[in-house]
Amino acid sequence: MNTKLTLTIEQSVIEKAKKYARKEERSLSDLIENYLKALTKEEPSEPKETTPIVDSLKGSFKAPKDFDYKKELGNRLSEKYL
Repeated sequence: MNTKLTLTIEQSVIEKAKKYARKEERSLSDLIENYLKALTKEEPSEPKETTPIVDSLKGSFKAPKDFDYKKELGNRLSEKYL
């Protein structure tokens, strides 16, 4: 069952999001719904097994001790989508 939701978002963000949705041939509602589903998804109780390729890459990258991956990820995603 779908339910209507009202959000308050900056106009510039809405315009960019609508442009992105058109480019992806999806509705803005669909994008937001899928984002919220991913955000609230429960984590599996058992850890997933990694592939041999992933195992071979472990330890191949050394980040500085003060590296904030969440901040860096946020910056990269902002550059890519906004």
